[in-house]
Amino acid sequence: MSLHHVILIFHLLAAAIWVGGHLLLSVCYLPAALKKKDPHIILDFEKKFETLGMSSLVVLIITGIWMAYDFGVTFETWFSFSGGFEKVISIKLILLFLTFFCAVCAQFYIIPNLNETNIKKIAVIILSVTAIGITMLILGSTLRYGGI
Repeated sequence: MSLHHVILIFHLLAAAIWVGGHLLLSVCYLPAALKKKDPHIILDFEKKFETLGMSSLVVLIITGIWMAYDFGVTFETWFSFSGGFEKVISIKLILLFLTFFCAVCAQFYIIPNLNETNIKKIAVIILSVTAIGITMLILGSTLRYGGI
């Protein structure tokens, strides 16, 4: 088994945790929180998932950059959109920045003031991050065939 394959396995495990956790939050916890107008349902999930979720995100970033270099997509060619691999990696980096933007908005603006009257704001963030994660997963799957 090559080193690239080992890195890919770690990347896929981290993606399963990151995307799976957000799908669980979106499909199971968020509807209950919205129905009951109870932000504690979301906050309790976040407390339990945060360490594992953020650790998996760090693994995704490290392994993603490592594999990009393995594919010949170095820092100099990021955002060049010149070939299939470059397109996928560039789009995934943009989506990573959007995820970071959502996280900053949630942590500094929404969660500190979260209550039953503004719970829909965190719902938008949760659904956005989940959709971004799914999109990144789908994009990553295209690399096996040369990207998009």
